[in-house]
Amino acid sequence: MLSLRRLMVSLSAFFTFAVAGSLWVGYEFGWSAANRDLASGTVASSLRGLLEAQQRELEDDRRTTRAHLDALALRLGAMQSHILRLDAFGEQLARIGGLDAEEFNFDEDPARGGLDSSENDSSLEFGELVSEMEQLSQAIEDREHKLSLMEDLIRGSQIQEELKPSGRPVNKGWISSNYGYRKDPFSGKRAFHHGVDIAGKKDSEVFAVASGVVSWAGQKSGYGYLVEIRHPDNYITRYGHNSMIFVKTGDLVAKGAVIGLMGSSGRSTGPHVHFEIARNGKTINPKKYLN
Repeated sequence: MLSLRRLMVSLSAFFTFAVAGSLWVGYEFGWSAANRDLASGTVASSLRGLLEAQQRELEDDRRTTRAHLDALALRLGAMQSHILRLDAFGEQLARIGGLDAEEFNFDEDPARGGLDSSENDSSLEFGELVSEMEQLSQAIEDREHKLSLMEDLIRGSQIQEELKPSGRPVNKGWISSNYGYRKDPFSGKRAFHHGVDIAGKKDSEVFAVASGVVSWAGQKSGYGYLVEIRHPDNYITRYGHNSMIFVKTGDLVAKGAVIGLMGSSGRSTGPHVHFEIARNGKTINPKKYLN
């Protein structure tokens, strides 16, 4: 039989090994748990860093895209303004050029068409869209400049047309005496007639055949009540035998303005307008200007 002393020693050793084993197992378990927690914290931290980096990259892309869109919006606004100006130019040119308003209607989109090509359609890349918008903007600016020049030319041509004598000084009437040599209605002798006589109804309106400055407005021997107008390129027009005149010396008159009424004042046998055209101080046949 074991002695009590040996039994106590054996039990003491057993308990010592049991406690030591429990401590070792607890240490290993705690160390493993600590490693798992450490590993989990590192992964979470790495994931958070990656997500934050992606969020920053997305925010940068969003700001860049917004900047590009803002730039496109500004360019588009400028192009729309130019197009509105071109439309206004077109309407103005159509009007002053006497073009058909329905044919040149700038409120309607131009008619277009074509075969269905949806199978081969492809979207434009951002860079291609920007390039096409830039080309379109340059084309619009070019057209605007050319239309401005065209407007100046048309207006300049119209101004020249208004300043050059043309047309009849009355709405209704007939030529009762031509330019050149004729038998004088009072003396019966051969005499030179420096204008044409246009007979018509008394007190019919008399018009200026070109824009200019009135150089004479009043009575003059042989002419009765006379209106004389000076024009560019050394032209002068004269309207004689009026019953009444509506302008005075120094007035600026436009082509087609009423300057007097047809009468028979001065050396005249009846209501008519004695119409003269002179250039460089010499009278010329006004008949070709009447047409």
